[in-house]
Amino acid sequence: MNRAGYSGSGPGPIAPDGCAVDLYSRLPVGDEPEIIATAVPPPASLLELGCGTGRVTRSLIKLGYAVTAVDESAEMLARVGGARTVRSAIEDLTMPGTFDVVMLASFLVHGPAAPALLQTCRRYVDFDGHVLIQREGAGWHTQVPRERQVANGVARVLSDTEGADGFHTVHVEYEFPDAHWTQKFRARPLTVEQFEALLHDAGLFVERYVTPDGTWVLAAPIV
Repeated sequence: MNRAGYSGSGPGPIAPDGCAVDLYSRLPVGDEPEIIATAVPPPASLLELGCGTGRVTRSLIKLGYAVTAVDESAEMLARVGGARTVRSAIEDLTMPGTFDVVMLASFLVHGPAAPALLQTCRRYVDFDGHVLIQREGAGWHTQVPRERQVANGVARVLSDTEGADGFHTVHVEYEFPDAHWTQKFRARPLTVEQFEALLHDAGLFVERYVTPDGTWVLAAPIV
């Protein structure tokens, strides 16, 4: 069942947030593992929220992290490999223990469920641990349409329309020589002040912005 305002199309199974499982299995890992390792070096226990097919997970394991990977899609989790996996919506996650590092990537902090997702981050981070969060970059919602190369295909942001509630509906397509996928999802632009207020409401604070563009943030629990 799709989340409200989210949908996807194309070959293979589609996750509730509109992500295509076969597509995400094709996407290469970028510089995320190096960014994560620089911010919170291994070895460490790491809870990856919204792991998808394990695009980043596998690299983190190779770097020496003990990863617990969470996703609400059974089809996504079946392709992870090498990590402890838990099937759950992030906001509904219930499990014992806490972690040195909790990671919320893929711009999930911009979605409608952000307050609940951040509460999950706070619930599962050690009192002296860290939360790594990925934010949208400058121009994400204004430089439309745009496209970028992904593996042997192209990802295109086709439209970005603001709704009355401040959330935008974003339409994306992925075109490969042998397949075509589309996705629609909701996201809200956040100023630095709005972002930091969201964290504070969840019991977290910004320790530092990890990357020069401010898209990766290291947060810590308020104790």
